Parts: sequence; structure tokens; C-alpha cells
Amino acid sequence: MTTGAIIVAAGTGERLGADVPKALVRVAGRPMVAWSVRALDAVAGVDAIVIACPPGHERETAAAVGTRARIHRIVPGGTSRQRSVAAGLAALPDGVETILVHDAARPLITPELVGRLTSCLAHADAVVAAAPVADTLKHVDPDGFVDGGVDRSGLWGAQTPQVFRADVLRAVFAEADDAELDSATDCAGMVGRRGIRVLLVDPGGPNPKVTTPADLRLVEVLLGSGRIA
Repeated sequence: MTTGAIIVAAGTGERLGADVPKALVRVAGRPMVAWSVRALDAVAGVDAIVIACPPGHERETAAAVGTRARIHRIVPGGTSRQRSVAAGLAALPDGVETILVHDAARPLITPELVGRLTSCLAHADAVVAAAPVADTLKHVDPDGFVDGGVDRSGLWGAQTPQVFRADVLRAVFAEADDAELDSATDCAGMVGRRGIRVLLVDPGGPNPKVTTPADLRLVEVLLGSGRIA
């Protein structure tokens, strides 16, 4: 199966307090987006990588990831996450059979995880990295006081990568309206709303999303420890 990958890298990095877009923040010696490109470039089935970056930062993004044959295009992202995915979809070659969507803010992606997810497409149309919720969940009132608990059994936190049969994801985005593109938080949610079953796969290791300076420090330690060569 030929796979096209979209790296969503259009975040501003505001909550990180960075003076550059989040994907260009350096972590463990590389710009954050470079870790995702490096992992995807090592997967034999990934033929084309498209990066959706902040508009106006195409040149800096290209410099951050270097020259790799599988980088198909670097395109300006949109005003929402899903609009950035849509921009990536439009730039992918028509012939890919599988589409992978990944957030640059999860730099601990590994080739092994990508391989496990894509292999599951043999019996599913959509496969998502996700982990069971481990924390005790509380429901709070408008003043911040607990007014009930939430049963966490069967609850999982969706992550990326998310992989899809190309025809399925393209069809979903073709019928999505502006409201959905502005409000949806991930591709799996858009697919699931159309009655398509989504398979969740535990990544089997840490796969955090970098949002705060504390997240950045954690990922720096994990990458620096040699978890990813």
C-alpha cells in the first residue's frame, strides 16, 4: 500500500511562550517537526510527505526538515487544524491508497508505530493511536467545584498518527462544511460521525502532545534518553 502522510505543523506555539511557530521550536537538538519527518522517512511504505505549516513560514520549515526525497510539498496551513489537513489533502498525490495524519507536536512518533497502525487497515477503514484514560475523571460546576464523577471505563484519549483508507478520508473532507472544518478536533471524529468504525490502537509507549513548557521538557528528556535514535 502506498501511503501519503500529512504533518500538521501550523500551530503558533503561543502556550509554549515561543517566538517561533511550535513546530520550529528546537527539542533534543532538532526542530520539533524534524522528528516526525525523520520517523516517517524511515517507513518503506510512505511515499509522499506533505507538511502544512504556518502561512509565510514555508522557507523556515523547509530549512528545518532538510532535503529528503519523500517530502512532496510544504503548504500553508489553514485557520483551523482541519483546514490545515484539508490543505495537506489537496497537495497529496492522487494515487496514494492510505493517508496518515500526524501532529508535529507529537515528536515521539516511531516507524514501528506507523507500521502497526497501517497494518491494521487490512481489517479497518480508520485506525488511530490512542491510550486508555488513566486518571480519575471529575465533572465540575461553573464555579470549579466537583459535582460528580465520570466513569472512565471504555474511555480512551485519541492521539496521532491517524491512518485512513484514502478514498474514505477524501470523501469525508469533500462533504465537510465550513462549520465542521472550523470545529472538528481531529479526523477520526469526522470519520466516526459518518458511521465509519474507527479502530483504536495503544501506541505502547509515551506519545505526548507538546502544548506547554512542561510538555516540552518531558519530550526533551525522552528524546535525549535515546528512546528514538
